[in-house]
Amino acid sequence: MELAKIISVIEKTAPLSIAAGWDHSGMQVAAERTQIRHLALCLDPTPVSIGRALDLGADMVLSHHPLSLSPRFPDRLDNYHAVLRLLLRADVPLYASHTSLDANPDGPSGWLVRKLGLAGVSVLETTGVFHDSAGQEREAGFGLAGRLPAPRTIAEILAAAGVEHARLVGADPACRVERVAVCPGSGGSLAGLAAAAGAQLLVTGDLKYHDALDAPLPILDVGHFSLEERMMRLFSEELHEALPEIDVSFVPSTDPFTVCQPFSTSVPEDQHEPLS
Repeated sequence: MELAKIISVIEKTAPLSIAAGWDHSGMQVAAERTQIRHLALCLDPTPVSIGRALDLGADMVLSHHPLSLSPRFPDRLDNYHAVLRLLLRADVPLYASHTSLDANPDGPSGWLVRKLGLAGVSVLETTGVFHDSAGQEREAGFGLAGRLPAPRTIAEILAAAGVEHARLVGADPACRVERVAVCPGSGGSLAGLAAAAGAQLLVTGDLKYHDALDAPLPILDVGHFSLEERMMRLFSEELHEALPEIDVSFVPSTDPFTVCQPFSTSVPEDQHEPLS
């Protein structure tokens, strides 16, 4: 299939017109090839993810996060250099749907909103407009807020997100809420808009310490990885249906953070040093 045709299908869900002005969505690494037989999707374009995609036989890679928000010379032997080397050697293009995907409320970025059954959904921060599948003009942007069918505890919402561990600010896990805002990735800056929209809880990731101190509503920080990894898996399933002429694969990523148990600092009684 023509590379341009595949990009046009991707951009039906993730149009560049609704991406943030500071973002670098779109083509990341160009290639001479114009015919694509196998598209691989991943969350992060790391050397490991790109290597796995190439091992699967992919001749195009679609990532969520850009290779770099500030493109530069490959003047260091780092991950940026390694990814460029892998892609250029294989003549495989890399395309990123970053905020262009985040900002579509009907796209896979809104999967948790739909799973929770939120009604009366509104966009917190508008980035533009797009036309939905029915041709209707819709508001696009970051963060969605709406009303649950019935009050649920924060612990139940965490379970619905499929996340085992999270940080909670400003509430007890047993607290029940009815209005919820969701922003995959880093959405701590939307806390004020979420509160203004009447949300009683914001579900997001990458919450900074001082933002937590000043939070105007309870925030459930599930980490940057969890919601977006699921989002890209769903996007791969959608593209598999939309592009039956080619193979579409999903390359799982690994959360760079792990949960550590407290390390033991106790010393056996018979090994204590005597006081002098």
